[in-house]
Amino acid sequence: MESDRELLPCRDDILAVRRRIASHIHITPVMSSETLNRMFHAQLYFKCENFQKAGAFKIRGATNAIVSLGAAGRLRGVATHSSGNHAQALALAARRQGIKAYIVMPENAPAVKVNAVKDYGGIIRFCPPTLQARESTLRAVIAETGASEIHPYNDYRIIAGQSTASAELLEHCGDLELLLAPVGGGGLLSGAILAARYFSPLTKVYGAEPAMADDAWRSFRSGSLVPSVNPQTVADGLRTSLGTLTFPVIMEGAEDILTVSEAGIIKAMVLIWERMKIVAEPSAAVPLAAVMEHPDVFYGKRTGIILSGGNADIRNLPL
Repeated sequence: MESDRELLPCRDDILAVRRRIASHIHITPVMSSETLNRMFHAQLYFKCENFQKAGAFKIRGATNAIVSLGAAGRLRGVATHSSGNHAQALALAARRQGIKAYIVMPENAPAVKVNAVKDYGGIIRFCPPTLQARESTLRAVIAETGASEIHPYNDYRIIAGQSTASAELLEHCGDLELLLAPVGGGGLLSGAILAARYFSPLTKVYGAEPAMADDAWRSFRSGSLVPSVNPQTVADGLRTSLGTLTFPVIMEGAEDILTVSEAGIIKAMVLIWERMKIVAEPSAAVPLAAVMEHPDVFYGKRTGIILSGGNADIRNLPL
């Protein structure tokens, strides 16, 4: 049986995934702001996945997983648990392939994300907002339907798909010194680490995480997985815990995990809206909050930031 190390996506795998999903996703723009560069004394390049299909980077991994399914898997459909962005992405990717998507969502998921999942044809089952409830409800759905699980982050097909966002950013910007991604379950950060390893090995990769949901920070420092227990953060997309596949990649390849305050997340989100004139959800603002609250790390550095999504609930903004 192959080990996880042998299954880890390699350089050629990521190149193949870029070709495989190219016709299903947007090649999102890279933007910068002279105002933000002056404010933070750094050259910041934002990979704008808020302009991505379904409003977030998640469509990359979801599409790769869906198009990789065999005939039997397509017939039975797919299932997952997600607070929103992966749910939307999987529902959309499945609909475009004529596949049913069963989505377990926490009861406190933002209405904008619930409505989008419904619009994309996802079949929703709600559960209490804990990881245990998500996983047990998902097991029940799979037992009832026979659907194939597409985990939101603990799946190499997902990690490989998410890596394409960072690969595009590195290709566009060339000699980035730092690459910064938000971290919840770790799929995006793991993908960023792999992309940097294969395509820009001198680029250091950092994760950014809310202090109110700091399981990745605690796991990184302890060297063992520490689960998140009922995290209370405005960054709803980052409330999940690291997975058994993402954690080793992050331990080996991340320079550090930087935590940020709730006030910092909100301030960073407002800055993106006001200064860049684009919509970013709270989770997407976490990396800019890290630049703001850890200035010594980024001072004078060419820094790439994955602006992970724009699915903000405009009727319930945390201002």
